[in-house]
Amino acid sequence: MPLGLRGKKKSAKSKETARLVEGERSSVRESVPGPPAPARKLVFHAQLAHGSATGRLEEFSSIQELYAKIAGVFEIAPSEILFCTLNTPKIDMGKLLGGHLGLEDFIFAHVKGIKKEVNVYKSEDSLGLTITDNGVGYAFIKRIKDGSTIDSVKTICVGDHIESINGENIVGWRHYEVAKKLKELKKEELFTLQLIEPKKAFEIGPRTKAGKTSTEKIGPATVEELPSEAKAKAIEKVDDLLELYMGIRDIDLATTMFEAGKDKRNPDEFAVALDETLGDFAFPDEFVFDVWGAIGDAKQGR
Repeated sequence: MPLGLRGKKKSAKSKETARLVEGERSSVRESVPGPPAPARKLVFHAQLAHGSATGRLEEFSSIQELYAKIAGVFEIAPSEILFCTLNTPKIDMGKLLGGHLGLEDFIFAHVKGIKKEVNVYKSEDSLGLTITDNGVGYAFIKRIKDGSTIDSVKTICVGDHIESINGENIVGWRHYEVAKKLKELKKEELFTLQLIEPKKAFEIGPRTKAGKTSTEKIGPATVEELPSEAKAKAIEKVDDLLELYMGIRDIDLATTMFEAGKDKRNPDEFAVALDETLGDFAFPDEFVFDVWGAIGDAKQGR
């Protein structure tokens, strides 16, 4: 799947300037042409959607090459990557990486998480699923229709990779082949799906070459163990985030949010604590994630 790059069109003025310069050079026959200007390398930035440092990507022209570059930067196997989203770490099917990549797009790679096996009773001809694929052999769920058969099975989620149907491995199938297979399943019978969901933020898993998981790095340290200057710095960061995301500055609110995360071990626990104490604010997920990062920085003395 070739990747096209969206760029700005050259203006008429720049074209005119180019012609003028060209004409000036041609009139001076004695001049020796200089060496050609080196081609500018296109550099993109990426993170693993569940959390990682930022990596630099360059010199790729297809999805396969992009996945290989991402795998190299983050020291994982290319086969671990399920799909990529642009400019959001969320499993947002409207932001899936397709055939075009803008020069300012930030890439988030969603990798394999928990495997699960689900038995489904096909009560209707239509399951209510929309299937897509990543172009390199992994079909996954793009949409689930409200009120459909699949919608009633809450363990099946948008973004889940379908690995097998009734024990038949379908890795390498295109999305339309998977959709056809599901449609051909007999009505009023059970069938089994082997699924792999994308890894969630700070999900504890086996260690890799890159080291410990983010949760292990943060550890069980509590706010009470931190020096007062570390607390003050972190609270100031939270206050800055409040202004960035919510358009307000409130040091008391920032302190309350910071205290809510003092004994939490991962962002999911932190989000629950915020809902319990400050649920009326309806903080966006990205904001909660960044606040948790500020708390994690404080715990690590940064």
